[in-house]
Amino acid sequence: MRPWSIKGQRPLSGWRAALSLEVPWWRLDWPILLLGAGFVALGLLFVEHMARADELFARERPILAGSQLKKAIVVAPALLFGLLLRPRWLRRNAYLLYGLALVSVALLPVFGLERNGTKSWFQLPLVGFDLQPSELLKLGVILALARALYRTHLSEAGDWRLPALLVLVPMAMVAAQPDLGTAMTLVPISLGMFWLAGARTRWLVALVAVVALAGLAAWKLEWIHGYQAKRLDSWVSGFGSQELIANRTGDEYHLYQARVAIGNGGLAGTGLGRGVANEAGHLPERESDSIFAVIAEETGFLGASGLVAAYLAFSGLLLVAAARTRERFARLVIAGAGLYFAAHFAINAGVNLGLVPMTGLTLPLVSTGGSSLLASLALLGLALGLSARAEVGLDQDSFRE
Repeated sequence: MRPWSIKGQRPLSGWRAALSLEVPWWRLDWPILLLGAGFVALGLLFVEHMARADELFARERPILAGSQLKKAIVVAPALLFGLLLRPRWLRRNAYLLYGLALVSVALLPVFGLERNGTKSWFQLPLVGFDLQPSELLKLGVILALARALYRTHLSEAGDWRLPALLVLVPMAMVAAQPDLGTAMTLVPISLGMFWLAGARTRWLVALVAVVALAGLAAWKLEWIHGYQAKRLDSWVSGFGSQELIANRTGDEYHLYQARVAIGNGGLAGTGLGRGVANEAGHLPERESDSIFAVIAEETGFLGASGLVAAYLAFSGLLLVAAARTRERFARLVIAGAGLYFAAHFAINAGVNLGLVPMTGLTLPLVSTGGSSLLASLALLGLALGLSARAEVGLDQDSFRE
């Protein structure tokens, strides 16, 4: 059934059924938007200083600040597109968007670009970056889960079949690439959405225990890839300072360099572009996976704490916006966005601090990478648009009854 126009005289058709150019700007969550824009600007600032350091020391494979700026400009319309989407169209087509994301991941073995032993990207020469479908798949999972949980509170065992399937299928597909780190990010997002939808806490605790035991068994019984087992082994041994120093040129090289950078920052930091991570250039992936360590070094404990507080406020404001949205589908999508940013930040910062095993995850809106920025801006636009266009729903339940 197609949506009706505002006047109720005829059903909307074509692009008007999906998009509405009349955005209620006065109802927009401006603090969330400004924080998101601030994170993008922060990332561009630090990447610029990384590029200057690489140019100064004439490195063979320098970081290019202009490349990240170009990506930000190219994907910026995704934010506006998300703002313009009609909530009812999005709800009706959530499964379709999820299916398209699954298909894109399924096509990777045939058409994907191989890097570091995995086929996880599509080459897009005209766009300026290669697309990683698994990033968009996270968005698809959030939409599909919100649609599946739209009419259920997970109070019966049968209610779990479809939501569980919507999560396990993409997890298996992404893990098979292999990209276990990206697949595991769906766990905290999904568990959070299940709880917000009404799942009993004891069921979720049991589910977490099962997942943890399964992961432990996979590690001990060597059911995972060799490089994944090495990451876990180095993470466990890295808790001891002596072991970390002894293996600083081996499997724990990345973790050691990240901790050195963070520790070198002290209270107030070394200054932009003046940290050992930039001057020595030993920290791997400092523009993406390890950008938190660079920020912590160059702005110190005070700057890193400010970033943590800002990101917590960003995610928290999204959850607040979800809590005041009465329509259940929109509420779950907005909450999913808050969980997405919170989970990614916790994992990225935890990896750099040695609290979480290496996963290869970027810091959304801050790290380089066109696919991550595209998915993050699109999800942020959806959340802001759904919050601003909040519809009156017949379901009067809050997150927790």
